[in-house]
Amino acid sequence: MKQHEIVAAVRRTVNLSDPGHAESATRATLSVLGQRLAGGEPKDLAAQLPPAIAEALPTTGGGEPFGVEEFYRRVAEAEGRDCTQDSAREHARAVVATLKEGVSKGEFDDLVSQLPRDYRDDLLSTAPIGEHR
Repeated sequence: MKQHEIVAAVRRTVNLSDPGHAESATRATLSVLGQRLAGGEPKDLAAQLPPAIAEALPTTGGGEPFGVEEFYRRVAEAEGRDCTQDSAREHARAVVATLKEGVSKGEFDDLVSQLPRDYRDDLLSTAPIGEHR
């Protein structure tokens, strides 16, 4: 997917009027996801994303062991814009659903394999996003 397709998918999913807000939500989610993932996984994920979006991911993941509620708290903080934890949850779920459609199945499976059950039950439980233009 191209950058504008990713941003448009997130924007439509959560009904954001401002494309800049959707891009901020995407970058915040990827940044925090990169903190949670271990080893070279953030770099592998970044390789399948447009450069302007991929730069939100660290080259090496810290593998920090925080739960999904802390994930949403960190996304809200990184997103700014007076983002609440509930809004961050909605935004992050939209970003992950878009990633599911935008990267290879193998890469998405690698990402999922590093996340504990609470992430799979909440963050990853969204339906896939269809084709976006």
